[in-house]
Amino acid sequence: MRPAGHVVRTALWRAFRPLLVSAVVALVVWWGALAAFEISPFIGKTPQDVWAYLLTDPDAATNRATIAAPLGVTLQHALVGFVAGMAAALVVGAAFVAARSLEQSLMPIAMLLRSVPLVAMTPIIVLVFGRGLGSIAVMGGIVVFFPALVNVVQGLRSVPPTSRDLVHAYGGSDLAVMRRVGIPTAMPAIFAAARISVPGALTGALVVEWLATGNGIGSQILKAIGGFRYDEVWALIVAVTAASVVLYTLVGLLEGLVLARYAPHRLTR
Repeated sequence: MRPAGHVVRTALWRAFRPLLVSAVVALVVWWGALAAFEISPFIGKTPQDVWAYLLTDPDAATNRATIAAPLGVTLQHALVGFVAGMAAALVVGAAFVAARSLEQSLMPIAMLLRSVPLVAMTPIIVLVFGRGLGSIAVMGGIVVFFPALVNVVQGLRSVPPTSRDLVHAYGGSDLAVMRRVGIPTAMPAIFAAARISVPGALTGALVVEWLATGNGIGSQILKAIGGFRYDEVWALIVAVTAASVVLYTLVGLLEGLVLARYAPHRLTR
């Protein structure tokens, strides 16, 4: 067995490696795309331009405040959608595992709804839930729910039959099996669903801001484009992209620490 320190270091490296790789790839693609498509410097801003806009220009402090305010709103909206979608996925996934007939009846409907573009559903959602927290939760939850549901169901179904039989042999109910064996066994799948859902929650937040709430980064980008403030547009895009990568990394870090405590063999393969 490897020492606990090695397992924790492995977990940390696995969590932060995507952050480093993503930063390098994003910068290369950014520069390459601007050069390959010969985008006008008036519209296409380089990393140096964004760096200057946020850090070295005389108005850098004001610029950072301009970016931070809508970013905070977007992160709040993303959190609402993430919590709503993950909670619904956990509840529905547990119900599907407990009652196979329920899954056979409802899963096709869920997949059909998943195929409908969110933009097409937005007018109905806004009409029913308004332009406030209700629409934010529903639209963000929809983006998060469907991919998370598949992972949660697969994870809950990965319980070894011997473990299930052991709980039943000691008089445990199906609920006890789910609580004592199912959820711990499904933890890697649940964290995988969470990592997938973090960028999705931000996407849902941007859509709801663009089409419904009129605030946050989704709305601010439209305002900046209308005002020909392309430095601000690129800075907003960089901010929300960086937030997505950082949040993804933090979820990966939490996953590594939890698995290092409860399932270290999964980190040392």
